[in-house]
Amino acid sequence: MSTIYVRKATEADLDDIYTIIKNAKKFLGEQGIDQWQSDYPSEDDLARDVKFGISYVLDVDGQVAGTATLHLGIDPDYLHLEGGEWANGDQGHYSAIHRIAVSNDYRGQGLASKFISGLFTISSLRGFKDVRIDTHPDNKGMQHVILSNGFTKRGTIYANGKRNHGTERFAYQIELK
Repeated sequence: MSTIYVRKATEADLDDIYTIIKNAKKFLGEQGIDQWQSDYPSEDDLARDVKFGISYVLDVDGQVAGTATLHLGIDPDYLHLEGGEWANGDQGHYSAIHRIAVSNDYRGQGLASKFISGLFTISSLRGFKDVRIDTHPDNKGMQHVILSNGFTKRGTIYANGKRNHGTERFAYQIELK
């Protein structure tokens, strides 16, 4: 039986995080999804997340199997939701899961759901019962993971607040009890 848990990322994890994100970009590109096909997220973005203590990894038997960022508080990209509304308003007290990816070595094992569950626990323990996430409209795999973890689609946001080609994201929300 494997030991699987979520922990804060450290600088020692950065090489693994970079590799997971690089491979996720390639995987998305191979599917014709233009999410993450530019320099975002960059190694600087990922290192900054670790520095600010908002980067987490999914640890499987001592190996980094996944990476994500858990943003606590207002996310500027979520201030303007089209085609719906947030249950607690755009200024609600929420956490947001970003840049979630699972290593190629662990893909298809249901670990994204375990990772999200761990991030729910961290959010709840930090006093955030409203959790939000978004993904590219073409990223059907991530949409499935999001919906199967209890999120409700709320509308559309635009990455970096810019309504340009490739910036549209489906936005989801779950309210923890």
